[in-house]
Amino acid sequence: MRLRHVRTLLSPQDGTARVTCMAWSASSARFAVCTADRVVLLYDEQGERRDKFSTKPADAKYGRKSYVVKGMAFSPDSTKIAIGQTDNIVYVYKIGEEWGDKKVICNKFIQTSAVTCLLWPVENVIVFGLAEGKVRLANTKNNKSSTIYGTDSYVVSLTSNVSGKGILSGHADGTIVRFFFDDEGSGESQGKLVVHPCPPYALAWASNSIVAAGCDKKIVAYGKEGNVVQTFDYSRDSSEKEFTTAAASPGGQSVVIGSYDRLRVLNWSPRRSAWEEGKPKEIAHLYTITALAWKRDGSRICVGTLCGGVEQFDCCLRRSIYKNKFEMTYVGPSQVIVKNLSTGTRIVLKSQYGYEIDEVKILGKDRYLVAHTSDTLLLGDISSNKLSEVLQNLSVP
Repeated sequence: MRLRHVRTLLSPQDGTARVTCMAWSASSARFAVCTADRVVLLYDEQGERRDKFSTKPADAKYGRKSYVVKGMAFSPDSTKIAIGQTDNIVYVYKIGEEWGDKKVICNKFIQTSAVTCLLWPVENVIVFGLAEGKVRLANTKNNKSSTIYGTDSYVVSLTSNVSGKGILSGHADGTIVRFFFDDEGSGESQGKLVVHPCPPYALAWASNSIVAAGCDKKIVAYGKEGNVVQTFDYSRDSSEKEFTTAAASPGGQSVVIGSYDRLRVLNWSPRRSAWEEGKPKEIAHLYTITALAWKRDGSRICVGTLCGGVEQFDCCLRRSIYKNKFEMTYVGPSQVIVKNLSTGTRIVLKSQYGYEIDEVKILGKDRYLVAHTSDTLLLGDISSNKLSEVLQNLSVP
């Protein structure tokens, strides 16, 4: 995975103006940034700013500077945004389907302590962590919240798996806890998974590992039951600072970890069954990276900083032109974006089994996609945007 700077979405300021959180919509058509002054900026897919709205305090009498926004997420249908705040509340804003639609608060969930992080993994279900250590669920349908599980330690990070059916929470005492809405037949355990050596502020759930990092300057990949699989140790690198945030690619086969002036990239090698370190992206004067958000098709990642800047990077393993008509962007070993250069339409070809895609061909008057992996055959219809993947029977009778 190579990162190439595309554009600056928001210019940094001279002093501290922390970008507290960012989020891409499931449709990839919208990107949201929450600034230090508690305003949500909305961008389109091309990175043009199209809209904005101000968040509100839980109680107006305390004023607009009485809280910090700590978590933000789009609803699965991309028409709402959930906002988690330190004044003990989660708001849900209905932002509409068109730019400029009126922003209306449609849900609010009052809590007993500060909201520290937030996800919206599945329809009607918002998951958030609290300063008191609880991980809670808010149901937007019945407007009620309930505790999923409680700990005695501040929740520093939350992340979900690729399907959104499982979540991980990282805590100030180093504990990482796993919970499934549906384990999808994996049989993996729930509850306390491992105790990381430091608070895992940088936490990502990739398809083959759980990746955690923090102030000890070490990146650790854990297996499905908490065993250490790999460690990348930068503690003796005087130029490296603490790791502050992490994000897994939508396909789960790359992880980007942010620190100070630097993005580190880990790529999963299906053939080696191990993480390989890509070339780090060094950006002078970027300062501390405070937020990361990956576009849902895997083609872009946005980086928010302590000084209020937002930078957008292109992500790909490789890119090629097919028959001078189509652009093939390999955003992961098992995921390829095929773009028609004349119409601009795109289709995302992905191996649901996580196998590495070797080659993509376009047949039948430029309508059908055919690709193969070591064990499967992928077929796609560009006109209907339909895809299928079948296991190949390699045994000879």
